[in-house]
Amino acid sequence: MLSGRLICADDEQLAVVETHLARHIELTRAEPGCLEFSVVPTDDPLVWRVDERFVDPRAFDAHQRRVEESEWGRATAAIERDYTIRPAD
Repeated sequence: MLSGRLICADDEQLAVVETHLARHIELTRAEPGCLEFSVVPTDDPLVWRVDERFVDPRAFDAHQRRVEESEWGRATAAIERDYTIRPAD
């Protein structure tokens, strides 16, 4: 399970997130083993709350590999992430 924040430094990074987020969510939710995936804005317009839950570590690892090579992964690589990863319940 992953939870945390995606933290944009400025409006330019925010525009990148807004451009690519819907497709990223769609692709992730369609992945085998995805139980929950949400990226939602917080009270701070530059910060997004991220929550992910997969059936097992293998499904989570497959997700991470896909994201690294995805359009989302490339476009948002410079955006700060503050995540905690813990074993599924």
